[in-house]
Amino acid sequence: MLLGKRVRARASRGRDQRKVRFAVIGQGYFAQSAILPAFASARSCELMALFSDDPTKLRSLKRKYAVEHALPYDQLDGFLASGAVDAVYIALPNDMHAEHTERAARAGVHVLCEKPIAASSAEAERMIAACARARVKLMVAYRLHFEEANLSAVETLHAGTIGDPRYFSSVFSQQVAPGNSRTQRERASGPLRDVGIYCINAARYLFRDEPTEVVALAASKPGDTRFHEIDEQVSAVLRFPNERLAQFTCSFGAHDLSSYTVVGSQGRLRLEPAFDVAEALVLELEAGGRTRRKTFEKRDQIAPELDELADCIRDGRDPEPSGEEGLADMRVIEAIEASIKSGGRIRVARAFPERRPSLRQQRRAPAHAMPTLVNVRPPSQH
Repeated sequence: MLLGKRVRARASRGRDQRKVRFAVIGQGYFAQSAILPAFASARSCELMALFSDDPTKLRSLKRKYAVEHALPYDQLDGFLASGAVDAVYIALPNDMHAEHTERAARAGVHVLCEKPIAASSAEAERMIAACARARVKLMVAYRLHFEEANLSAVETLHAGTIGDPRYFSSVFSQQVAPGNSRTQRERASGPLRDVGIYCINAARYLFRDEPTEVVALAASKPGDTRFHEIDEQVSAVLRFPNERLAQFTCSFGAHDLSSYTVVGSQGRLRLEPAFDVAEALVLELEAGGRTRRKTFEKRDQIAPELDELADCIRDGRDPEPSGEEGLADMRVIEAIEASIKSGGRIRVARAFPERRPSLRQQRRAPAHAMPTLVNVRPPSQH
């Protein structure tokens, strides 16, 4: 019986204090550098199982994290059906998200899935439907929805501190390593889906609305073999209701940078770095003739996601960020890709999640050191 079902059956006796048992599917760079270490700080969760087809990874990581189960992918369905875990964290390439979410749902297991939610909005809709039918939670791993600097920016704009927000401008760039899976078209990857999604999501949670249309361009440096299958960089402009604009550039072939600025009728707000997982974030606010800066220390951004899903399972409530949040971004991404292909303005098939991030859901967990990695290389080159 699922933990969530047990909780609903005994709601009158209070919250079940047993930890939610997780399996992590996929042991790539992000899983090893960020997800697995986060369980040490996740108060409501425990790491029970690892899945990979690399026996060296399984042997080493099982020992390092004292995990009970370390199994190849061909044993996944049987393991999920056994009831040994309550939830999975899907840390696989983008094109594999839908399949593994549906497999987990069929087994009655809750899902925390990396972003982008899927390779297409059609796949995202299937994932949402599959989890709804199985009555399991589907949460998309938007780590910044629990991060204090970004949520403070949301709160500042909502309070009207810079007046009416008029435009948003953002950049997110890095040098992708040759041969990395994010350069492979079959993986439904590339800069727009892997880093541009942060800019899209930030514009949506800061404006607290959905864009109505987009126009975009892509460019690639001639002769760079990293970009035979994907674009090097993408720039897009998104029109939001109330005549607001958001523009961003994302790149896999430029210096490491992540920032956004929101300019309002009476001031401006800037966060730089804005999207990083391994640095302190700095928020600058100019309003009322004063400029103020606040530094938000580096923290573990994954443990809060784990605990939020665990609490949602226990409390019988839907998570934020939800599957619908992932679908909304996927619809914008598809419109941008259609604009690049056509050279014209494209209407967005808008999706509206029920809730948007707010400072109330900020969670803190201490930062951890970079662990020793097994058979993986960083996705970026410096």
